[in-house]
Amino acid sequence: MTTRRPLHHKLLGRLNVDTEFGSFLGDTRIRLLEAIGRYGSITQAAKAVPLSYKAAWDAIDAMNNLADETLVERSVGGKHGGGTRLTPYGERLITLFRALEQEYQQMVDSLGARLGDHEAADVARLRRLMHRMSMHTSARNQFVGVVNSLREGAVSFEVALRIDATEQICAVITRESAENLGLAIGGEVHAFVKASTVMILTDPQVRLSARNQLWGTVAAVHDGAVNSEVSVALGSGRTVTATVTRDSVARLELVPGAPACAFFDASSVILATFD
Repeated sequence: MTTRRPLHHKLLGRLNVDTEFGSFLGDTRIRLLEAIGRYGSITQAAKAVPLSYKAAWDAIDAMNNLADETLVERSVGGKHGGGTRLTPYGERLITLFRALEQEYQQMVDSLGARLGDHEAADVARLRRLMHRMSMHTSARNQFVGVVNSLREGAVSFEVALRIDATEQICAVITRESAENLGLAIGGEVHAFVKASTVMILTDPQVRLSARNQLWGTVAAVHDGAVNSEVSVALGSGRTVTATVTRDSVARLELVPGAPACAFFDASSVILATFD
């Protein structure tokens, strides 16, 4: 009869930088940034992680939109959007993350040396509870900005949210919502816009009633069976993604580098604040 040796468990630290809407930075995204630094190509970087090409661009768009400064810059050219490179801010962020990760693992090792089986089980249960309580959103476009102006109407508020030095997003919400959110000039607010509510325009002569009109250039087009995802890169490095039909992509000649405007109604913007 063979005597089975008891399994020895080791706690491994996985550092994640989260926002209220999900992960901002983690091991996968840091490895993606590191690979971009090595290869200067999103295609090669995605293969090295590994990630799909679309998942890699989605991650980059999310990081650029939520970061204080642009992490990755892209240049248009070729089938897959040309080259990519890390900004100095992106390089510093990688260095800081890896240093914090090392310190975090040392702390976890120290904790693991003191834990018995029962305590380890309690830690696992706590981790599951925290995971369940994490907030996620299905909105493709997520921005963080500062309230620039508040215009009070009879039954609603128009809120202007500055997301960078040149761009702002406007939202129309009810008076009750404005009061519940505690909105004030200079306060930080998160904005969500579903890709299905964003439309694309290429003719600058067309006049629109939509309050939000963000001009930039097409960064990427991801084709599906019926619809396509079109990402428009703004001058600040942030992006806005729209879901449009493949016929519209062909008709508007939406290719990487082409000028385009992502527009959406103020009523399509959902705002959130956090204490």
